[in-house]
Amino acid sequence: MQLNLSAGTLHNRPLIEVTALAAEIGFSSLEVIVSRDFEYGGGLPLLTQVQKILPVASLHAPFYELNGWGDQIRQLQKTVELALACNIPLVNFHPPDWMSLNRKFWRWMNQIEDFQQQVGQGQVLLTLENMPATGPFGCHRYFLHRTADMLAFAARRNLFFTFDTAHMGTCRRNFLTDFHYFYNSGRIRNVHFSDYGYGREHLIPGRGVLPLTRFLNHLQRTGYNGILTLELMPSEFPEDFALIRASLIEIYNDLCRETCADNYPKIEVAR
Repeated sequence: MQLNLSAGTLHNRPLIEVTALAAEIGFSSLEVIVSRDFEYGGGLPLLTQVQKILPVASLHAPFYELNGWGDQIRQLQKTVELALACNIPLVNFHPPDWMSLNRKFWRWMNQIEDFQQQVGQGQVLLTLENMPATGPFGCHRYFLHRTADMLAFAARRNLFFTFDTAHMGTCRRNFLTDFHYFYNSGRIRNVHFSDYGYGREHLIPGRGVLPLTRFLNHLQRTGYNGILTLELMPSEFPEDFALIRASLIEIYNDLCRETCADNYPKIEVAR
């Protein structure tokens, strides 16, 4: 199992700083979200700097408008182009949001017969992420919000999955049944790992209500060899950098104990 840190965990801090911290703690790789830093051609130089510090295992396509990146179709295509240029093996993206009337993207997705070949060009894995229930009154605002629909669409269009524990937790506290459906499809290539509870997503594990220890035990028992990406909110951490570092070390060590304790070094928090 590959322990990955989402740069979105500390998206309020410079990407190079976050990368250096992840490398120091022991994460094997990084997931980078395509954000404002990538506007006006800045993506390739920035990723080149990042990869000198730590490998990038996955790119997350933009989930809001960026200058020079076009609509969602073009954003996904440009993210794949960037992944190809930087030898990044995986690109994750969100399904369209019907509340934004994003039917053009949805129609385009339905025209693709094989995402791995037609979009990923046979070199970049395309993963679709399950999304939270965030619409009015807790309803779903995304296409493919039902597990069965997402599984069927992925099978028809040759898509892999990024399974997000917190997103699924917004739908039901015991998300393990749905997870097993995803897992048994053989299409999970990345897991976004965090807790959910009290109306808040991407909490530090243990601060919410999800059965995350059982979830990690299942991954370990079944020999899951994909990416496990820690994806938290910056608001989960204090402002002081030393305290951020100490918190991440503690979380990292807990993940090692629960998943792959013999394969990853553990570091101590400076006292």
